[in-house]
Amino acid sequence: MAIIEVTSLQHPGVEIFSLLTEAELRNRLEPEKGVFIAESPKVINVALDSGYTPLALLCERRHLTGDAKDIVARCGDIPIYTGERDLLATLTGYTLTRGVLCAMRRPLPPSVKEICDGAKRIVVIDGVTDTTNIGAIFRSAAALGIDAVLLTPTSCDPLNRRAVRVSMGSVFLVPWTWLNFPIQQLNELGFKTVAMALTDNSVSIDHPTLIAEPKLAIIMGTEGDGLSHDTIVNADYVARIPMSHGVDSLNVAAASAVAFWQLRKSLSTKTNNYQ
Repeated sequence: MAIIEVTSLQHPGVEIFSLLTEAELRNRLEPEKGVFIAESPKVINVALDSGYTPLALLCERRHLTGDAKDIVARCGDIPIYTGERDLLATLTGYTLTRGVLCAMRRPLPPSVKEICDGAKRIVVIDGVTDTTNIGAIFRSAAALGIDAVLLTPTSCDPLNRRAVRVSMGSVFLVPWTWLNFPIQQLNELGFKTVAMALTDNSVSIDHPTLIAEPKLAIIMGTEGDGLSHDTIVNADYVARIPMSHGVDSLNVAAASAVAFWQLRKSLSTKTNNYQ
């Protein structure tokens, strides 16, 4: 391993952790050269277990033989930048979570057809831009049996540093990609779509016909305005989560967890009484 002592903010090689913006890390012009940052031993281990390629580590010196010991051993011959806690916090702009960051190669996104092949329950994240919500939705998706995640181009990048952290590495566990065609075209892949929205014709999320659908795409909308009118009218179903005490809606991350649990594929039964 190549352990490199960082003594100043201008140390060559550490700009990947300090100077590059999320957009620059993502490298839209040359996606095959894109990078993302994972932090904390738990999250980094999940990424490594899922086959992601490490490029460099930034680690507090005391963690080289502590919390990050296994990470260091797993990463092989890559640069490992280390230094004192205060200097590294100045470098990155915040105190390192559990003392370690890992720059990793961003994989090229698979096709929609590829990740939907064999899937029974998928979620479409439509225009959700809050990184915390993205991370929370992925964590619920992984925990509650969602087979794949599709994101519209206006949604936040799941490999954003904060989204990865909030998801606790779940973004590495569920196949995902960008949806590059209208949502309703998912019908061509055998999916019925259900828009989560409050409308006059929406049904309760526990309606037996929804549960019985063999292949269902659950559409979750933006934090503020929700789903667009076109998305709602073009969906096969529109569903709502029943509320009490005059509350009209849940945060999109909380709503997704409820929807994933209620519509999970293990509940599927045969019925044709949707009205």
